[in-house]
Amino acid sequence: MEFTNYANLYIENLQKILNNINIEELKKIEEVFLDAYKNDRIVYIMWNGGSASTASHWACDFNKWTAHPWKKRFRFISLNDNIAHFTAIANDISYDDIFSEQLKNILMKDDIVVVISASGNSKNIVKALEYTKIVWAKSVAIVWFTGWKAKEISDYSIYVDSMEYGPVEDVHMMFDHLLSTYFKKAIEEWIE
Repeated sequence: MEFTNYANLYIENLQKILNNINIEELKKIEEVFLDAYKNDRIVYIMWNGGSASTASHWACDFNKWTAHPWKKRFRFISLNDNIAHFTAIANDISYDDIFSEQLKNILMKDDIVVVISASGNSKNIVKALEYTKIVWAKSVAIVWFTGWKAKEISDYSIYVDSMEYGPVEDVHMMFDHLLSTYFKKAIEEWIE
């Protein structure tokens, strides 16, 4: 296929996915983040594979982009970023426990856990979500494909309707930029 045709098809597919996003689901996530901000809760974010870098990007944007010199700040932590702790758990315990074991050190009641999973069945994601219930933390799942267990276990979720990794990951970054720029403006203008 010629590049221009492929590019047009890719963009058309991405537009179709964006048109099917449930804004009410996204609004609920915004409300969870607003509550976390107002009540000094920490948001822990974790993703598998290439999207681990997306988790880092979310944490960076919410911690830096929304910061205002005279107001409180968001507190986002990507559990993908402490590679020493991450690999020690994977090596000494199990890869299935890379997120839940980190959460056992730091997660508190009413903190937020944000996960992403294509199948929704990744054991490390499911274990992290199950642990949130034990400590009465809140959970958000961003899922696609089927999103099975992650969607069932989490308190809030948003489903991206596609079976293609590239466009779905584009949408994940769009969620980050939409939410973080919204909060940047909101913190500057009206959030105490």
